[in-house]
Amino acid sequence: MPPARKLALITGASGGMGAEYAKLLGGDGYDLALVARSADKLAAVGTAMRAKYGVDVVTVAQDLSLPDAADAVVVQIPQCDVLINNAGFASNGRFDRIGEGRLTQEIVLDVLTLTRLTRAYLPAMIARGSGKILNIASTAGFLPGPFMAVYYACKAYVLSFSQALAEELRGTGVTVTCVCSGATATGFAERAGATGSLLFKLPVSNAADMARAGYRGMLRGKDVVVPWPPSNRLVEISARLLPRRLLLWISRKAVEDERNDV
Repeated sequence: MPPARKLALITGASGGMGAEYAKLLGGDGYDLALVARSADKLAAVGTAMRAKYGVDVVTVAQDLSLPDAADAVVVQIPQCDVLINNAGFASNGRFDRIGEGRLTQEIVLDVLTLTRLTRAYLPAMIARGSGKILNIASTAGFLPGPFMAVYYACKAYVLSFSQALAEELRGTGVTVTCVCSGATATGFAERAGATGSLLFKLPVSNAADMARAGYRGMLRGKDVVVPWPPSNRLVEISARLLPRRLLLWISRKAVEDERNDV
């Protein structure tokens, strides 16, 4: 019998970079477990992956912003060889004007679910001596973000968490990679209420290019990937070199849009 194909689990897989990661993994012969809120969109991606790559696909329609969402996913997908924690969203607006429920969902999705899925799948990866985890952060993780305060803080957590795990797991056969891309053409800006911000008025990156950069970094076992263009690297360097007050002013001007009191 031919060896069983490896399984990749991708969150936020109904579109954007999640769907791009599905194409990359399907093209490399991985069976896929695709997770997202939208059952219809997810089913369409699954159908396309089966038809194009001939891989097995399981779709899990699950709102990952709910506190017990990770448990529900693990019940349906007990193990995976590759975990891509891609799902996430932001809220653009002054902190006190954003609904508490939305902020809670944002933190649960961007931090808690990512952490719990990693914790659920990691022990078996270590026991097998192989596995890859790819966490999607952002250049937002390098600095504070007025008017997207919670999102920037969440991505700082993802970056720090990923780097710490990568160090803990050296020599186990399991790697953890964190991708820090900048503004990208997905549905992110619309959901965040940030389409009027300077950040998304300037040229943005292509989702397929960002996914390819993250995927290559994961395959190489890199700890952190900051994809092209150079502006992304500039954010990382500026966060270390600029005076904090100037950095905060620049960060604010990039995302501030007073019309968006979410």
